[in-house]
Amino acid sequence: MGRLLAISLVAAVLLTGCSKSHKTVDDSNDTAVLKQPESVAEYLRGRELAELMAVERWRYGLSDGMKLITAHYEICTTLLDPLILRQLPGFMEAAYRAYNSQLPEPIETSRKSKIYLFADRKQWESFTMNFAGEQARLYCAIEAGAYCHNGLCVAYNIGRTRTFSALAHEGWHQFSARHFKYRLPSWLDEGVAMLFEEYQREGGEFRFAPECNSYRIDALKRTVKSRQMLPLVDLLSINPGEILATDQNEAVRSLYSQSYALVRFLREASDGERLVSYQKMLADAATGDWPIDETSKEIARDRNKPRTVLWNSIVGINLFTSYIGSDIEQLQLEYLAFCKQIALSGNSGSKD
Repeated sequence: MGRLLAISLVAAVLLTGCSKSHKTVDDSNDTAVLKQPESVAEYLRGRELAELMAVERWRYGLSDGMKLITAHYEICTTLLDPLILRQLPGFMEAAYRAYNSQLPEPIETSRKSKIYLFADRKQWESFTMNFAGEQARLYCAIEAGAYCHNGLCVAYNIGRTRTFSALAHEGWHQFSARHFKYRLPSWLDEGVAMLFEEYQREGGEFRFAPECNSYRIDALKRTVKSRQMLPLVDLLSINPGEILATDQNEAVRSLYSQSYALVRFLREASDGERLVSYQKMLADAATGDWPIDETSKEIARDRNKPRTVLWNSIVGINLFTSYIGSDIEQLQLEYLAFCKQIALSGNSGSKD
C-alpha cells in the first residue's frame, strides 16, 4: 500500500498542462528577494490577501519559517518565495471549494487541515524520516512531489506550478480522509484527485481545469491508439499496486489516465446525466451510507486496515453498479467513446 502511495505521487506531479493553463498577472514588482521570514510575513500582511487570516512565526529545526492561516488550512512553511506564498492561501481555499463541488452539499468544518511546505528536499526528507514511520523510506523514494499521511499533506518546493499541482492532488486525499467516513476505492480516489492537477488563474482567481491536464490526456491518447484500454470491470476492480509492483511506468501512467477519464466521464458525458449519481456516491462515502456488506464497511471505516486487492475489487464494482448503472457492457461502450473524444479530438467531453 505504501509503495502504491509513493509511486502514484510521482505520477501525480509530473505535469505539463495546457499551453495557457497557468495564467498569471505581472507580479514582477512584488517579488523582490526577501531573505528573512519576518520580512516575508510583513510583505504578506501588507498585501491584505483576502484568504489569508493570519501569519504566525513557525520553526523547523534550525530553520525559521512561518505559519499561514486561512479559513480551512494551517500552512507551515520554511519557503520564503514571496510569489508562491502570496498565491498559496487563495489557491488552497480555491482547492477546498473545488473539493466540495464534488458533493451535492458542501462540507463545512472549523477544524483546519495542516500542510507542511518545505523550502527544499533536504528539509522534507528530514521531516519525513521523523514523521512517517515505516512509510518514510517509501515516501523518500518520490523523485519530486508530495504525499498525504495521517491527515497531513507534506510537500517541498519543486517550482510553483508543480508544487501547486501536487498540493491540489494530495489535498483531495487529505480532504476525503478527514471528512469522509469511508475511504474510496482506488479508481475513484485517484480519479477525483487528478481533477485538480491543472488550474487556470485569471484576475487573481484560481479555477481548476481538468480538461487541460495534458499529462493525463497524452497518456490516455497513447493507450487509446495502442488499443490497450482496460475493460471497465477491470479498471473498477484493479488495485494499482498490482501494476506498480512491476515498475512498469507506462502501464502506471495508462492506468491513472483511464481513472482520470472515468471520473470525467461520470461528470461530463451526455450533458452530465450521471453527475448527480456521482455526487451522491461521494456524499454517501462522507456520511457512511454505502450499500455494501458489513465487512467491506468495516474496512472502509478503518483506515489503519490495508485497502486490499479483494476489497478494492468488491467495493469498486459494487459502488459503480449501485450508483451509476448495472449494464457494464453498455457503459463501457459509452466510456470508450468518451475517452476517444477527449484523447483524440482534444475536446473536453462536455457539450456545454
